[in-house]
Amino acid sequence: KMGELPLDINIQEPRWDQSTFLGRARHFFTVTDPRNLLLSGAQLEASRNIVQNYRAGVVTPGLTEDKLWRAKYVYDSAFHPDTGEKVVLIGRMSAQVPMNMTITGCMLTFYRQTPTVVFWQWVNQSFNAVVNYSNRSGDAPITVRQLGTAYVSATTGAVATALGLKSLTKHLPPLVSRFVPFAAVAAANCINIPLMRQRELQVGIPVTDEAGQRLGHSVAAAKRGIFQVVVSRICMAIPAMAIPPVIMDALEKKDFLKRRPWLGAPLQVGLVGFCLVFATPLCCALFPQRSSIHVSRLEPELRAQIREQNPSIEVVYYNKGL
Repeated sequence: KMGELPLDINIQEPRWDQSTFLGRARHFFTVTDPRNLLLSGAQLEASRNIVQNYRAGVVTPGLTEDKLWRAKYVYDSAFHPDTGEKVVLIGRMSAQVPMNMTITGCMLTFYRQTPTVVFWQWVNQSFNAVVNYSNRSGDAPITVRQLGTAYVSATTGAVATALGLKSLTKHLPPLVSRFVPFAAVAAANCINIPLMRQRELQVGIPVTDEAGQRLGHSVAAAKRGIFQVVVSRICMAIPAMAIPPVIMDALEKKDFLKRRPWLGAPLQVGLVGFCLVFATPLCCALFPQRSSIHVSRLEPELRAQIREQNPSIEVVYYNKGL
């Protein structure tokens, strides 16, 4: 039929070249767009139908290339890439900016009292647990017990770090104590992400050839993917947790804020939000989503299996998770 969209657009991959940082950044600015949270269930289902029909060779009437890509990004914003399950609202990447903005803003505002430090670190780790589970790599199931252990360990680690550092900064300048929440968040990420994704470290994650054919499961790829995610998350927290404290420290010395102390929290949340709008997609883009690993770096059994099946394969691919 004339004017119908061709079926050769590769919507398995992102719209922009993922071998460049700029291409990955454009991709993640679309993925983390908070406006995706406002879409209704019907809009999500419509996008899923467009994408699944197109993959099956059926073009929805009136579909243009721009509409197809829009549907793909809406679909990807709400459904897990490996399991196809709809991700819980606060676990979606589009919820990262509004959720982190509120939680981080409050962590940076209420860092002086021990009860509020404990409360906001707990809220943050509860949110992180949902995000890390929702954006894990692979489709291996994880038990409630494993989830519970991971959650309790990460929360305890974050709270202990925050309280330990808070007591150490008593005799240091006030500006230094403002950075305690960041140190606690960085430490907790190093605990929370590997624990929430421990199943991948036990059984490995799927590795594929360039065409996407599964070749087996690799723990080495899982370790590399999890390390990359930890680095991205810590980098993501740096601008939002390092820039606002310096600005707020200067502002709180001014009469304007001294006369209006209630403005402190909203200002802090707004500053954090501004930083996160850029830091979230740019730090997600540090490493390719579909990462690669040399066959020589895989486990000996898997390496032998791949060499036997296809001796020409030098590099395999895996989804690092987010």
